Amino acid sequence: MSTKKIPMRMCLSCREMTPKKQLLRIVKSPEGVIFVDDSVKANGRGAYLCKSKECIQKCIKQKMLNKQFECQIDSQVYEELQKIADEL
Repeated sequence: MSTKKIPMRMCLSCREMTPKKQLLRIVKSPEGVIFVDDSVKANGRGAYLCKSKECIQKCIKQKMLNKQFECQIDSQVYEELQKIADEL
């Protein structure tokens, strides 16, 4: 009997490996649009963050998504992340 392997991803902020389902996913689509992916199924390059205020705040403060996706990130994306952090 085989046990199903749990996909793990690294948090951009704390660098800890965590099950994919417990993380927040931010995507850069093939068209270059960057957004928070609620469905966790959107096409494109993904970056993951723990669903914790600390990790999200650190990402916003250090503009980690700019480095990860190698482009200028619209402040709207960081504002959306801030909203998510405030709800936690």
